[in-house]
Amino acid sequence: MRNSKFQEYERVFSHFDENGDGKISPRELQRCVGATGGELSMEEAEAAIEGSDSDGDGLLSFEEFVRFVDGGEEEEKMKDLKEAFKMYEMEESGCITPKSLKRMLSRLGQSTTIDVCKTMIAQFDLNGDGVLNFDEFKVMML
Repeated sequence: MRNSKFQEYERVFSHFDENGDGKISPRELQRCVGATGGELSMEEAEAAIEGSDSDGDGLLSFEEFVRFVDGGEEEEKMKDLKEAFKMYEMEESGCITPKSLKRMLSRLGQSTTIDVCKTMIAQFDLNGDGVLNFDEFKVMML
């Protein structure tokens, strides 16, 4: 049984694949983006396809299309994680300290101690420096 996400991808892919050849061309991508109210130049459409075109034919197969769509979701997740990290980090130091974690948790209505924050950080502090860098924060959040 296929999951609903996969079925949704198939539905969207067939909508984009106007001529039914099993591939999405830059022109088809451009037309579909236009139909949804977006704007995409031919150069942008070609560049978008090129980034996910693993066989170099200038077209997106269904598998390449799925990677293209999922890749966008990954980028969005990373952007959201970076924004969240900035809220927790201490004065743009590039890391989350027990003090900055305590401050953010209290803003969220959770009163806690520095010792509890140290323990929380220690669980994901891979290099043992007592603070969380972005990579350690990412592991904690994913």
